[in-house]
Amino acid sequence: MSKPQVKKAVLAYSGGLDTSVIIPWMKENYNCEVIAYTANVGQSLEEVEGLEKKALNSGASKFVIEDLREELCTDYLFPMMQSGAIYESRYLLGTSIARPLIAKKMMDLVEKEGADAVAHGCTGKGNDQVRFELGFKAFNPKVHVIAPWREWSLRSREDCIEYAGERNIPLQIKEKGIYSHDENIWHLSSEGGELEDPWENAPNGVFGKINPPWDAPDKGETITVGFEHGVPKTINGVSFEPVALLEELNELGRIHGIGREDIVENRLVGMKSRGVYETPGGTILYKAHHEIETLVLDGETLHFKEQLAPKYAELVYNGRYFTPRREALDAFVRETQHNVSGEARLMLYKGNVLVMGRRSPYSLYREELATFGQDDVYDQSDADGFINLYGLPIKVRTLIEMGGETSLDGYKAPNYSRFKRD
Repeated sequence: MSKPQVKKAVLAYSGGLDTSVIIPWMKENYNCEVIAYTANVGQSLEEVEGLEKKALNSGASKFVIEDLREELCTDYLFPMMQSGAIYESRYLLGTSIARPLIAKKMMDLVEKEGADAVAHGCTGKGNDQVRFELGFKAFNPKVHVIAPWREWSLRSREDCIEYAGERNIPLQIKEKGIYSHDENIWHLSSEGGELEDPWENAPNGVFGKINPPWDAPDKGETITVGFEHGVPKTINGVSFEPVALLEELNELGRIHGIGREDIVENRLVGMKSRGVYETPGGTILYKAHHEIETLVLDGETLHFKEQLAPKYAELVYNGRYFTPRREALDAFVRETQHNVSGEARLMLYKGNVLVMGRRSPYSLYREELATFGQDDVYDQSDADGFINLYGLPIKVRTLIEMGGETSLDGYKAPNYSRFKRD
């Protein structure tokens, strides 16, 4: 298959070994200008420091970095939390939810710079290649996508180092790590090394965002998280902007070992993978938000919303974020959040988020209805008729079984044969 003619490409640039090698490889194989793009989504400072110099030294014509933390929180993380989406009941979608935002911003830069291609360093075995490329297609399917790991002959870390050395590309190679990490303000994921054996326990050295629960303080800490229309606003009565609020919850979760999950998951591309996820602040938010919802949403709405949550999680995980279905689900979720205002009181203790209380001015819980004492609102004798009607299908089935197929408590079964066509 012949390569497309490319003049200028925007590369998702992390500054690691792969993307440092991708820049000269693209210039050689596509004879194109390469703009290196980095999204600051809350990864550690050492990951973003010095990136411009590294990119330019690797051959990029330009380096662009954007701080996307607030947009990630307000437009992606918080709506996802409101939906209750959790992939396979465990994964809070930290990597998955950041990819559509990065893809969108890359396409904005493509338009601004007049580029005709985008590139990424995802391997052909992972989910991220799908998430990025479906995001690209959602904004301009005519732009070429370059995925070097699906094209080049380089197959190992050593191959990449040799390739860069032959071209005098400066690399700041750290000691070879055995784990693959992805970090943003929401989570830290870890794969590889001993984790590739699902029987092996994840060693302490793999964790970077939280304390092991067994090393957390022996005394728990009680906090109160406040919401307005489904959006987290306060911690212990103090107002925070979105990024600062999540950072504060991350620190509280880190101290108390909150948000650690060890998962064998089903990747979109068909294989299973084992990973460790640390989502301290997100775990606290999900718990607090759900507690307010239990007060203010009627049963049918809450139950239906809980049925939709796995569908929302799947489309985020599978890279189908920019689709009509996600927009429709978001519209439904937004409608449910009007009265999700109030506070949840939580105890953080050795990896656990324990509910201590919840309150809301829109609470549908009323003590006079829940009490077993005398009240003027609910007449307990009304339950007789309700149970008889609610249990009618059960009653009819059992009576038929007791009286045979042709009778029902002394009555003959109806004859439907006259309704049949000849």
